[in-house]
Formats: sequence, C-alpha cells, structure tokens
Amino acid sequence: MIWLILGVLLWSGAHLFKRLAPDARAQLEEKGKGLIALILVGSIVLMVIGYRAMDFIPVYNPPYFLLHLNNLLMLFALYFTSPGPKKGALFYKMRHPMLTGFKIWAAAHLLVNGDLASVILFGGLLAWAVIEVITINKSEPDWQPNEKGSIAKDAMFFVASIVLLGVIGYIHGLIGPSPFPG
Repeated sequence: MIWLILGVLLWSGAHLFKRLAPDARAQLEEKGKGLIALILVGSIVLMVIGYRAMDFIPVYNPPYFLLHLNNLLMLFALYFTSPGPKKGALFYKMRHPMLTGFKIWAAAHLLVNGDLASVILFGGLLAWAVIEVITINKSEPDWQPNEKGSIAKDAMFFVASIVLLGVIGYIHGLIGPSPFPG
C-alpha cells in the first residue's frame, strides 16, 4: 500500500510544484523539466507496482450495470483529453478540458472498482485533479478562452475518441479485466 500512496503523492507533488513553489521551480530552470518528468515516470511506476501488489480488500460492491456507464464516461474522458475541446466549437470556452477528462476517468473507475487499492489510486488522482484546477485558477486568474473552432473538429476528435476507446479497451482486456461486458 505504501508504494501506491507514495506514487499518488509524488504524482500530485510533481504537478503542483510549479504553482505551490514557483520560486523553487524557477531556480531549476530548464533542467527542472527533466527532473519533473523523471519524478512523474517514477510516480507512475510506483502506482502500478503498488496497485498490483495490494491484496483485494473490498470497500464497496459496485453494481454490474455501472460498467456501461463507465464505458460511456470513458468516451467523454478520452474526448476531453484530446485537442478537440480546444480546437472545436462546443467546448472551446472550457478552461481545463484535459483535467476535466482526467477527473471523468478517475470517477468512472471509482464507479466500477470498489476495492481499497482502486479507492486509493483513483480517489487520490481525482482529488489531485480537483486541487490542480483550484490551484491553477488561483495562480492564473486572467485566463482567456481559445478562439472558437469548428464542429467538424469536434466530430473528428469524437470519432477518434471512439476508436481510441476500442483500442484501449482491447489492451485493457489483455492486461487486466475487460471493460466491455459480454
């Protein structure tokens, strides 16, 4: 459990470092980007090792039908993490589409995974994403939306998200449980 918690904390700290300690981050200059990237890779490794090593400890028992809602939410999570919201016409005024997609991803996984490891991983990452949005909004209050794009861009990235959902779902089924019922 300690590796999983440490991974989530490292992930959160590395992302929040720039805004919580801007002077310390500025002192690192360009070499700081590599250091932060290395910490992020390490945090992912720790999360994977910690998640896989934990025993299954049930916290709640999610109903089976939530698997369908999870898949629908994952489609939107993929769309929001794509360039679609910034280049399209529907969500161009959204300030944090990628973090919104990340929060949808984490919440969707909490709907279908009721074990302690999942609550720590997905709940911790969901909490980080919420804190990240609040921190960015406070440190950069003068944000302006992108220029409005086209519905065609929205459609293109939505179709790409559908294809990507199928690919990710297939790979997910190879390394873990299949997200597609049946």
